[in-house]
Amino acid sequence: MIELILRRLGGALMILFGVAAITFMLLYALPADPAVQLAGRSATAQTVANIRHELGLDQPLLLQFVHYLGNLVQGDLGRSYTQKTEVMTLILARLPATLILMVSGILVEVAIGLTLGTIAALNRGGFVDRLVMTVSFIGVSAPQFVVALLLLYVFAATLQWFPMSGFGTFSHVVLPALTLGVLGAGWYARMVRSAMIDVLNQDYVRTARAKGVAERAVILRHAVPNALLPIVAMIGIDIGQFMGGVVVVEAVYGWPGIGQLAWQAIQQVDIPIIMGVTLISSLAIVIGNLIADLVAPLIDPRIRPR
Repeated sequence: MIELILRRLGGALMILFGVAAITFMLLYALPADPAVQLAGRSATAQTVANIRHELGLDQPLLLQFVHYLGNLVQGDLGRSYTQKTEVMTLILARLPATLILMVSGILVEVAIGLTLGTIAALNRGGFVDRLVMTVSFIGVSAPQFVVALLLLYVFAATLQWFPMSGFGTFSHVVLPALTLGVLGAGWYARMVRSAMIDVLNQDYVRTARAKGVAERAVILRHAVPNALLPIVAMIGIDIGQFMGGVVVVEAVYGWPGIGQLAWQAIQQVDIPIIMGVTLISSLAIVIGNLIADLVAPLIDPRIRPR
């Protein structure tokens, strides 16, 4: 297990280096100039040049990247061009809100997806199965902003059960988490259905049924636990995706998370913030996958490293 962790950590460092290099090069290849954005349209060429020199943008690109990596090794993600604040400080200030939304969204999508996928598998080929798969397809195909606006209109504007936007109470998190959960539940339902159908055809399930074990016990004790492995892997991916990829949801609901911070940075060409959010999101994906790899053997001892 220790060898597995060390191997994963080594691979994680290589992944993060690759993400940093590719993102850095792509951002500096954009036609937008941060110095021009900061100086304003009426600024003189000399003013723009001074700002570019102050930010170090007049140095060769490779040298800029080396300096960035040197600071990154020390835990320094740089300083925001527009907010004049350390990027790490800005991200840490937004992190609690994003973590709350991430955990809530994952719980909702797993609960819905696991339930629907199990129901579909137990009714394979029937009307219920087709209905669940149709609903799942609609869920994975629906744009985030459409689902978010629809939930806002029904439950916030019309029924007034939840606030339109904001952060701080349980009622504020319900609609954003439900938006993420509805979209993700479709993938989980389809994957659980496939895994459950495969498990239900295994010899040990048929043996349990032949011994007279109650159907509920067969499903809950044998089928569901063995169908959870793909779910665990998907949760590891969702951790990173929700860390920085819920920009639309956070924007619609006014949720003060990392996604909203990234969107504001993109509009202002604030490269240090964009780089910081990208790296934090990548790190979250790596950690999520590592956790999934460590949890999977606990669910299924057959895949434990030897």
